[in-house]
Amino acid sequence: MLQAALEAGTAGRRSVFELFPRRLPEGRRYGVVAGVGRALDALERFRFDDEVLEVLEDVVDAPTRDWLAAYRFTGDVWGYPEGEAYFAYSPLLVVEASFAEAVLLETLMLSIYNHDSAIASAASRMTMAAGGRPCIEMGSRRTHEEAAVAAARAAYIAGFATSSNLAARQRYGVPTAGTSAHSFTLLHDTESDAFRAQVQSLGRGTTLLVDTYDIAEAVRLGVEIAGAELGAVRIDSGDLGALAHQVRAQLDTLGATNTRIIVTSDLDEFAIAGLAAAPVDGYGVGTELVTGSGHPTCGFVYKLVARADAAGTMVGVAKRSKDKPSIGGRKYALRRRSAAGVAEAEVIGVGEVPGDDGNDRSLLVPLVRDGSVVGHEPLDDARARHLASRAELPLASQQLSRGEQVIPTLHV
Repeated sequence: MLQAALEAGTAGRRSVFELFPRRLPEGRRYGVVAGVGRALDALERFRFDDEVLEVLEDVVDAPTRDWLAAYRFTGDVWGYPEGEAYFAYSPLLVVEASFAEAVLLETLMLSIYNHDSAIASAASRMTMAAGGRPCIEMGSRRTHEEAAVAAARAAYIAGFATSSNLAARQRYGVPTAGTSAHSFTLLHDTESDAFRAQVQSLGRGTTLLVDTYDIAEAVRLGVEIAGAELGAVRIDSGDLGALAHQVRAQLDTLGATNTRIIVTSDLDEFAIAGLAAAPVDGYGVGTELVTGSGHPTCGFVYKLVARADAAGTMVGVAKRSKDKPSIGGRKYALRRRSAAGVAEAEVIGVGEVPGDDGNDRSLLVPLVRDGSVVGHEPLDDARARHLASRAELPLASQQLSRGEQVIPTLHV
């Protein structure tokens, strides 16, 4: 496309691309935006160096390679800030630049937004189901090594307390936590030897894995070795609800009333909700989180919605196919809210900013201005934004059962 547009003389036409979902994943009531910070980092690094251009020798012609060699994004980008809730047709990213500059960003932006938002959307449902109990991200072994780092970051934005992924700590400052594996217990001649080694090295506040052999015996040994100051025990198999009740009673009898119970084992938001009445103090979540709990992508698309005509006037353009239409014209968005501050609709203005009755909230913020990134922010700001955005949604958003999006999308 770039080569043909350069040859045709249309590559420099001013254009507006938008990244948006045509619908929420089936059964979901809201989605969560994540990956904004990663996308901005990627945009700043997006270059075509000599090594890349050499690979392209058999792909595009010399004039196109010369253009790519000098590529720098010089346009403007607006978008929903990270942690914000989104709905069908929410214009999550609005890119205004020449066609040539903007079209090259399609795969880069979609790959980041589709993955990270899928993880954050699943994580939000999990942390909501968990109530005030912390969730630990433990999915690194269940996905691509780089996706694992991005997933830990996205999960933290959507309310997870910590991650077992140390690369996420290094790159993004995500708090980390973890426990020992069964292999550590099996390494030692006895379970007692394993627990003693762990407590001696890591202190009485450590978390002991108690389901390698017999749970009741392991709990007894753990308290015998660490005393009532034992930090936590982890249960990774069996009927987690019933076992949590049994272990809680045993810990209390042994005087370890402050020892916490952490449960793991293929948890998702439904399993977490099912454990609400159990004496569980935290959840370790892996496979279901990093695969989006059944929805590993959000189905975002990146479409040209406006471009300059031969006279330089901006005109709306749209795909008109029967099954996958788009809506032409640059979009603006606000969250319509009631007098009580409860979200009522996602209002999308086509070509102009929607009217604000004084209690609504504008959703698009500047991310890139004249090629310079202006949208970087601390990760904890995105985390706080998510909690606030989720809190303003109607109560129906808290239902885990399948349903339609919790507020309508209105085009005006």
